[in-house]
Amino acid sequence: MNKLNEIINEVEEYYSTKIKRHGATSEGVDWNGIKSQELRFEQFERLFDKNDAFSILDYGCGYGAMLQFLNESNDKVDYTGFDVSMAMIEKATDVNVKTSNGEFISKLDDNRKWDYVVASGLFNVQLKTNTLDWEAYIRETIDGFNAISIKGFGFNILTSYSDLDKMKDYLHYGDPLFYFDYCKKKYARNVSLLHDYGLYEFTILVKK
Repeated sequence: MNKLNEIINEVEEYYSTKIKRHGATSEGVDWNGIKSQELRFEQFERLFDKNDAFSILDYGCGYGAMLQFLNESNDKVDYTGFDVSMAMIEKATDVNVKTSNGEFISKLDDNRKWDYVVASGLFNVQLKTNTLDWEAYIRETIDGFNAISIKGFGFNILTSYSDLDKMKDYLHYGDPLFYFDYCKKKYARNVSLLHDYGLYEFTILVKK
């Protein structure tokens, strides 16, 4: 088993345990509340016009809270939720059973693309993986976002500017300046770094 698969399997086990314990709640996807969860989603709205029709892949979708959030303001969204945790996919399918514009999958089609790809909280839970391997995992994953997105992608990471007394040893804290520079040089001229919305994290938006 290669290092990437080891990381994915460890993360899958962690989040499957969370959703089984807490159900379809913010705690079930390891967030500390609905308000902060929705605040993160609001940052991704800067990628697109909320009134337009577009397709979006929610990479690491959890129980599908983003689909519910998007549908509050736009009924033309073609949503796909992807998660490596089958427990998450099963819960998302159950929670959103009456929703007609969303699907939930545990495997990606290599030939399929979406207008936008977003990932919220995907890169935070490092667990026992060493930092160099975790950072390589992040870069490889966002390389994938670039490959399967048509108009742009976004992701968030806990910030290395967090207060030291609030940092936890199993979480990853990324350097926002590094990821801005990395995305700007590698993917697109239009890259935004959002670090002003009151949480100990940052969001990167890449517009192609």
